[in-house]
Amino acid sequence: MIRRFGLLAAALVALTGARAPAPRPILVPDVSQHEVLLRQGFTGADLLLYGAIMTPEGHRAGRDYDIVVVLEGPTSPMVLREKRKVAGMWVNADSTTLRSVPSFYAMASTRPISKIVDERTAAIYEMGLDSLQLSPGGGAVDPALQKRFSSGLADLMVRRGLYGQNEHGVTITDQVLYRARISLPSSVQTGTYTAETFAISQGRVLASAVSRVEVRKEGMEKAVADFSHHSAFAYGLLAVGLSVLMGWLAGRLFVRR
Repeated sequence: MIRRFGLLAAALVALTGARAPAPRPILVPDVSQHEVLLRQGFTGADLLLYGAIMTPEGHRAGRDYDIVVVLEGPTSPMVLREKRKVAGMWVNADSTTLRSVPSFYAMASTRPISKIVDERTAAIYEMGLDSLQLSPGGGAVDPALQKRFSSGLADLMVRRGLYGQNEHGVTITDQVLYRARISLPSSVQTGTYTAETFAISQGRVLASAVSRVEVRKEGMEKAVADFSHHSAFAYGLLAVGLSVLMGWLAGRLFVRR
């Protein structure tokens, strides 16, 4: 009887050990540039987001994970208006207010998001353009109308180079080192950009880590921006004065004789 009890206990221990969950990985992220300066002639910047997937003991993870990287710029409210042609004229039709619109959004992943997580998880972590949570404001919101506005905004920002996603943009080497490249266009806004990295296995987000990038103006651009912010009235008068002066000069130079 004792021998049978010992064998049963050993079997239970082995079974418990086999079912024990694997330790959660730890992400060690970094960015090639933590500061992007907008100087005269700035044409954009390429950021390398990279890092390592480690065990809690500091060793390489040693198993396959999917990696998703999301870079998001400062958010702000936005009013969207839909144009409609009435009697040959374009007029404002439906409109909506979005309380949290990222000025920039880019996502890169090891493979298509639909093969990594379900729609609910993608929405929670805002993985992909279809999963952006733009926080509609106001009273009752028509879901179909909201979806149309959100899709239209995303399409507009993609064409401007401010939104994008690359579902094969992350590469992993030796199951430990990952990297992704994301381009910032010349029209990016200043502010703090958040780069969040997710390690995913079997549809579950097991680890996440955040890095930040500061985008700011420098030189003449900074001086003009500060002047327009701190002395808006004087800046407006100066802008109008310069416009009138340039118009007058153009008229004098190109006047017909």
